[in-house]
This record gives sequence, structure tokens and C-alpha cells, in this order.
Amino acid sequence: MRSEAITAVVSHSTRSWAECASSSEIDQTAVVPYRLHVAQASENTFDRLIELGAYDVEVSGDDGIVALMPDGVSAEAVERELGGSVVTVFAAVGRDAESVWVLRPRPIAVGRVRIVPADMAAKPGTIRLIDAAAFGTGLHATTALCIEILGELLDGPVPEAVLDVGTGSGVLALAALTLGVPRALGVDIDREAVRIAAENARLNGFAQRLELLHGDSEIVAGRWPLVLANVLPAPLIQMGPSLVRRIGHHGRIVLSGIPTSVEGDVQQAYRRLGMRRLDARSRGGWVALVLQASW
Repeated sequence: MRSEAITAVVSHSTRSWAECASSSEIDQTAVVPYRLHVAQASENTFDRLIELGAYDVEVSGDDGIVALMPDGVSAEAVERELGGSVVTVFAAVGRDAESVWVLRPRPIAVGRVRIVPADMAAKPGTIRLIDAAAFGTGLHATTALCIEILGELLDGPVPEAVLDVGTGSGVLALAALTLGVPRALGVDIDREAVRIAAENARLNGFAQRLELLHGDSEIVAGRWPLVLANVLPAPLIQMGPSLVRRIGHHGRIVLSGIPTSVEGDVQQAYRRLGMRRLDARSRGGWVALVLQASW
């Protein structure tokens, strides 16, 4: 029986800044899957569940199979398709603000960084993350784009510090530290996200190199050579003036969490503030922009 898994991203509400966004920027038809356990699975159960549209499937320890099924496929329909197998239904747990649905965290490779669950041993270039509510598992396209871009930017001269606005789980700041940046500052308007980021920093041995603050970009002082902001378009535009004030001489900023439909709006807002576009990447309907200060 096969043991591979299928992971699906079904909707998105980015980090704790989501409340700042207008309803038009968030998918209001988000799917809520359910968790299903098939006891005494047959040899073809795995494949049949995938054919039925399962988001994630894995073999369980009791000779059964566990799957995440879309709400449009009822448990009764699954039982019929599986020839009367005993099916038990449980509530599913969404991650990244219920934008990513997986049965459990698994090791993933994102650019030059590997992200693994907290209970796994960490090798060089690996980030361990607790399974918590804060946005930033690495599975969502907006986070993955940032980490990939970050890895490329740090192939060149490594900045002395990075500012991560809307840090969530702290994954972007931790990725920067893992890739050689000496220190980082993460800020978030959600106190629980700050707590989770602090726990992740301790878990990875970065507690002394990652400073965390509760608040928004207005509480940040100084100039930063590299700024990361993976939030929604409305707060990105709203925070634009304060973010730009934090960018140092010819410094760069990576903006993510931008639906392709409003890429031009965000870019124009920052162009008016003196930023010029260096690069843009897209995936799954989301865009990340790399901008540089003109001063």
C-alpha cells in the first residue's frame, strides 16, 4: 500500500493582519474539510480516496487509512464508494489561518531551507516549528515565495539584520537567521503570534538573535537593510509610509500576501514612496514583490 501524501491549499486569510483587510481580499467561500478514518482498509482504499478528492491521505497504525475530505463529498458517499467500509468522521484542523489543510505537519523543503515539526531532529539549514495557530508553516504560497526569494537575496552580501513585519510563527525571521543573517526583529499585532514566534526561536537556538515585539511597523526604530512583510494588501498599503521609513540606503523590501488581481495597486503605492521594483514572483494566484529604495 502506498504511503505518499497529497497536500492542498484551499483558501487563504493571511496571518493576524487579516482583520485589517477588506472582505473583497479574502475568499469568503472557504472550504472546511473533515477528517475521516477508514478501518481495515483494502489495498485500493488509498487510491479511491484520492480519486474522490482527498486533500491529504496517510496510512494509520491500525491497518486503516486517515484522510482529509472536502465538505462536498459526504462520508456516506465515501462509504458507498469503498464498498461499505467502516468510516468514522472527525473535525479537521486547519493551519495558516485555515488556508492549509494537512493531517499533520511534515518535513518540507522551501528554497534553501528545510522546515520540520518540533519533535524532529534538526540538521544544519533546518527550522523546527511547533504546531500552533500562528500563520507561517511554510506550506502556503505566500510564505514559500518569501523564503525562496530570501534565499536568493542572501546568496549575495548578507545584511547585518532583517525586519519581519507580521512575523506570525517567526518562520521568515528564522529562515533569515538560518541563512546567516546575524540578527532579526519580528513584530506582530497578535500577542499569541509573538509568544509562538518566541517559542520557535528558543526551539531553534535563536532566542538571543531574534527580538520580538508586539505591535505594528510604527513601533520599529532605526533603518533596516532588508524588510520582509507577508500580510494582506490593505495593511501593506496602509503601512507603506512607516515601512519605507524603516528601509536603509538602497535597502530592499519583500512584500507578499498579494493576490495577483491587486499586484498593481500595491506596487503603485510603494512606487509613489520612492521604491523601485527589482523582481516579482507568483504562485497559485499570489504574488511577492521585491522592491529597492531609490535613496
